[in-house]
Amino acid sequence: MIRLRREPCWYLPRPELLPDDGLMRSRIALSLLVCFVSVLSYARVPKSSSRSLDPAYSSALAAANRFLYAWQTQDHETGIVMLTDAARQHTSPELLQIFFSPGPQAAFEIKRGKRIGPGEYGFPVALFGFSSTSSRPHYCRIIVTRAGKDDWAVDKLP
Repeated sequence: MIRLRREPCWYLPRPELLPDDGLMRSRIALSLLVCFVSVLSYARVPKSSSRSLDPAYSSALAAANRFLYAWQTQDHETGIVMLTDAARQHTSPELLQIFFSPGPQAAFEIKRGKRIGPGEYGFPVALFGFSSTSSRPHYCRIIVTRAGKDDWAVDKLP
């Protein structure tokens, strides 16, 4: 049986064969460092790429954003149309009127949502200017449910 000796595709010369100047050694050390860092950077997989993307999430988030924009701009009609029948029945018209009248400094912040069930997402929300008596943000959650093929409705008011 004949054994073939495999040579590596790259090699570093033995130190005794190198000229005795620090410049050559520092170049070799630098090239080794660059190789090591590049290998480490390719070895890591970002956490976000390991998640599977839910196509319904972005449309649910867009619906929550449209609803909160209607709240911010005091667009009663658009906001009320986006509510589910159950949400409309559990809220009096007076409370809806008060809710959609936040004031001129109204703003909102939507955080990352979670899937609650099939066709249902919950988004943590901070409402600024929610009440004229308090300058603190109102922290709550908005529930968005699928109402049709590409239609979403708000099932729980913030």
